[in-house]
Amino acid sequence: MAGNADTEPPRYRRRADVRVAALDGEGVVLHLGSRRYFTVNETALVMLQELASPRSAGELATLLTSRYDVTPQHAAASVEAFLERSVQADMLAVEH
Repeated sequence: MAGNADTEPPRYRRRADVRVAALDGEGVVLHLGSRRYFTVNETALVMLQELASPRSAGELATLLTSRYDVTPQHAAASVEAFLERSVQADMLAVEH
């Protein structure tokens, strides 16, 4: 989900109608707009909490490598998969 070489990468932000709560190392996400809820693992919870403010995929990957014992490549792949699923679920807004 990277931007063109001559532009800034897209930034992602949690939508205003999405609520996140932590429960025993996992998270519950409530999408008020669609009236759906999701459970997420600790890593997704951390990213969703960070996405209260706009963040790029690179910033999220850096966050994961600083918190967890993962390679930058693994963190980047995990972030890309998370962002794709979250955008499809309409939980995130994309700012170009």
